[in-house]
Amino acid sequence: MALDIDEVVETFSLLEEWDDRYRYLIDLGKELEPLPEAAHSEENRVLGCASRVWVETATDRSGPEPVLRFRGDSDAHIVKGLVALTLGFYSGKTAREILASDVLALFKTLGLAEHLTPQRSNGVRSMVERIRRDAGAALAVQA
Repeated sequence: MALDIDEVVETFSLLEEWDDRYRYLIDLGKELEPLPEAAHSEENRVLGCASRVWVETATDRSGPEPVLRFRGDSDAHIVKGLVALTLGFYSGKTAREILASDVLALFKTLGLAEHLTPQRSNGVRSMVERIRRDAGAALAVQA
């Protein structure tokens, strides 16, 4: 999923009401590439999320550094939007770029940090930890 983060930030700034921002998040979730049923596995499940969340990682080793691409899904609409935003931020970056990037700063910029329930915030952190762990593993294999 190609997500233009600058466009997301701009859209969020134009939407004044949080109900509209949540609807936009839900729309982002609807744009996620469908995750095959086989990928809804325990191996891909992100633990620590109140909703069920799955993240599938593919590592491209054809270049000088591993590039990670992510696909994901959730059984909850707003959470699926958070998955889309998080995966859109990280997908297509090298493992080093992922480890040097902080999607949580984007969440603060968007105002999401203070508008998410503690359970959803914990779920996002669990998803980020999983992505960072996969990036670290991709670097370890390369070494």
